[in-house]
Amino acid sequence: MLNMIEHGVQTDAPTLLIAHGLYGSARNWSVIARRLSDTRRVIAVDMRNHGFSSWRPTHSYPDLAADLAEVCATVDGPVDLLGHSMGGKAAMTLAMTQQGLVNRLIVADIAPVPYAHSQIKYLDAMQHVDLTTVEKRGDAAALLAPLVDDPALVPFFLQSLDMGERRWRLNLDVLAREMPRIMGFPDLHCPFERPALFVTGEESDYVLPEHRKIIAPLFPKARFTALKGAGHWLHAEQPRAFVDVINGWLDRPNVN
Repeated sequence: MLNMIEHGVQTDAPTLLIAHGLYGSARNWSVIARRLSDTRRVIAVDMRNHGFSSWRPTHSYPDLAADLAEVCATVDGPVDLLGHSMGGKAAMTLAMTQQGLVNRLIVADIAPVPYAHSQIKYLDAMQHVDLTTVEKRGDAAALLAPLVDDPALVPFFLQSLDMGERRWRLNLDVLAREMPRIMGFPDLHCPFERPALFVTGEESDYVLPEHRKIIAPLFPKARFTALKGAGHWLHAEQPRAFVDVINGWLDRPNVN
């Protein structure tokens, strides 16, 4: 079972399940989850090979979807499912393959397509930090910063650093080996017939106009919205706008 962090209490509204992206964790979503939990229970999970969840030898989207399905089995009724990036692909996989578990789907800045760009450079950066020389988190930040092209990502990655044991809470070896699968997407042809919202960053290039013709037959009830001033990390860059969009969509009756 994946490690879970719960927010709010059970109400008449479906539970909202949040699946983070690559190198993320349930902790990364704590602020967003709390803001979304005013009227519903919210569960954020650590995906396999991340955070406090178990390290497994594979990291395919069917694997990740099966992990989410196991969490869904502990919840009363189908969930509203929100996934960002890698978590968005896992969420789409679950929605298409086990539709009875998902009430509504929210996909944050990712499309059901393979991507040519890899996130291996950030994995390499973390592997190159000599943790035996690190006495405090600031030491790790100083070593990691020159290796990362976006300064805003350094504190994000450091949230996965266990200072007590001086190790990453990321299964870097497996994630490196499975990177082609992470950048890819399963060949699925089972449309998710329930409501779906695709939220993108206006400045991101992860969901392009040409992707809509791929999304449309797989998610025939899809709706799209873009956040101004946001890139791929839209929930961190524009958190209030992100929460407003999600709450507004979930609070609408009979979304379709």
